[in-house]
Amino acid sequence: MVPTPAPGAAGASPESAGRVGSDASVQFGQHPAARRTLLHISDTHLLAGNPPLGGRFDTAANLARTLVAVEATGIRPDAIVFTGDLTDLGEPAAYRALREAVEPVAERLGAPVVWVAGNHDERPALRRDLLGLEPTQEPVTGVWDLGGLRLIGLDSTVPGWHHGDLDTAQLEWLRAVLETPAPLGTILALHHPPLPSHVPLFDILELRDQGRLAEVIAGTDVRAILAGHLHYSTSGTFAGVPVSVAAATCYTMNLARAAVDVNGMDAGQSFHLVHVYDDTITHAVVPVVEAPTADVFSAEWVERMSRLTPEQRLETFSRKPH
Repeated sequence: MVPTPAPGAAGASPESAGRVGSDASVQFGQHPAARRTLLHISDTHLLAGNPPLGGRFDTAANLARTLVAVEATGIRPDAIVFTGDLTDLGEPAAYRALREAVEPVAERLGAPVVWVAGNHDERPALRRDLLGLEPTQEPVTGVWDLGGLRLIGLDSTVPGWHHGDLDTAQLEWLRAVLETPAPLGTILALHHPPLPSHVPLFDILELRDQGRLAEVIAGTDVRAILAGHLHYSTSGTFAGVPVSVAAATCYTMNLARAAVDVNGMDAGQSFHLVHVYDDTITHAVVPVVEAPTADVFSAEWVERMSRLTPEQRLETFSRKPH
């Protein structure tokens, strides 16, 4: 296995770029602005010609709604990370449609796109029609330097199968990369999460031999793991490292029925905002919904609060009415 190199992301956004709903130049609490911000999206499952997935789900329309919501955040992220199952059948035309949908948004946001392979993807078509590389069965991997934050894309796919695994060559490559710490630490991105599933049947399709990955990342600067695959948002820890799973854009799992049967629903789509601080990393779920929103915390309100002293803000916003 020869890992696919990826260029570092030039021009990382300023530390204030990832703040939401506030004047990023003002510190309202104990924490300064995030050092880096990522958009984490997963499981688009596009089909060539856009027939309904499973006869029910318009994956292209759901992706389009997600991208509109991404831009509506007003954030200029340091990278946009897609954690696999980019297409449903690995069709060349589906990869081209995905690129045509995402690249204009990424260009407007000034952010590189990190494409991670999933079990529904096919490496040759993904490499040729999405990445412009030779259409081989080599794992799709890469390293991105996001202004001192290192992002490593791993390929947990197994050609011809839906479960996940990381072969010895890829793990040794990862070990070599991690020998040198990055200034802001490292985030891993892969499709199959190293976590148990709330839908027991999904454990058949889990990442196998997880202990080998745990041994490689032990004692390194890995601070977080991003994944997909499960079609619902969840989180946990693996070898002491926080793991965050983003829900799908195509359809999500109805966990209210997980104990009865496995059900997909055209609802609950979301993406994650990943904020990287010096001492922590947060993962916020952003719903993709069309719903009326209150205007209490308007731009004018935030601007007014920003002009107050910390004591005045506490008095205005924290004190309960008598």
